[in-house]
Amino acid sequence: MYDKGGIMDCKQGSRRFIVALRALAYVIGFLPLFCLPAAADEPQALEQAANDPTASLLSVSLSNLYSGDYHNLDNERGNTVQLRISLPFKTGKLKHITRVTFPLITDSPSGKTGAGDMVVFDLVTFDQSWGRWGAGIVGSIPIAGDERLGSGKLGAGPAMGFVARNPGFLWGVFNQNVFSFAGDSDREDVRVSILQPIINISLPNKWSLGFSEMNFTYDWEKGDWSNLPLGMKVSKLVKFDQLPVTLSAGGEYNFQDNYSGSKWTVNGTVKFLLPM
Repeated sequence: MYDKGGIMDCKQGSRRFIVALRALAYVIGFLPLFCLPAAADEPQALEQAANDPTASLLSVSLSNLYSGDYHNLDNERGNTVQLRISLPFKTGKLKHITRVTFPLITDSPSGKTGAGDMVVFDLVTFDQSWGRWGAGIVGSIPIAGDERLGSGKLGAGPAMGFVARNPGFLWGVFNQNVFSFAGDSDREDVRVSILQPIINISLPNKWSLGFSEMNFTYDWEKGDWSNLPLGMKVSKLVKFDQLPVTLSAGGEYNFQDNYSGSKWTVNGTVKFLLPM
């Protein structure tokens, strides 16, 4: 027997997600009309490069992500402090971007706190007249201090994406796939694919507006989307002495309500930029 109510809930959640996605697309479609004009041969602006995952930009960012409510859990909340380091380098003529993300969970529905699993990817990028594309590998390293804060599995898989840009406007998509191949045999296997749409619009006075770091996540073990977020962020490029820093704030809502995932999340980020 199957649960008709669950199927109806899933369809309703998908409909809400599609309606919200269309509304967001309309808004984004009109925003470039308000961007500052710029010559087509201008180098990529620093505030745009800060939102471009393929840019050759050494950066260190510190983020705080607060989830004030969870689907299918009562009166629960969570908070994660996230350190991310992006390092560009070359091997011969090939350009690489390596990014390491280290989460520290300071509040969770399980009541446990501590380190979460570390994620590392290395992307080989190729410059084009319209932007860049890249391909590489992503890995998840099980360093969580408690089994309820991580997967307990070592996983890896292909990563790929592209970013197209014009002066004042940036768009693209990034895909990561993680499949576990080692770790605690008593834990569930990890088989997930993540799609991250990228849109960023440059505004006057070093401001920018775009999508939050939305990770549409498909869980191959469940045979379903486990995360369907929609969100926006606003950023401002400033300088502390001679050091450029991007300050950003954003939020997103998760339309997938069949699982006990975060319902809504707000975040703030300080990103230190070191152009190379």
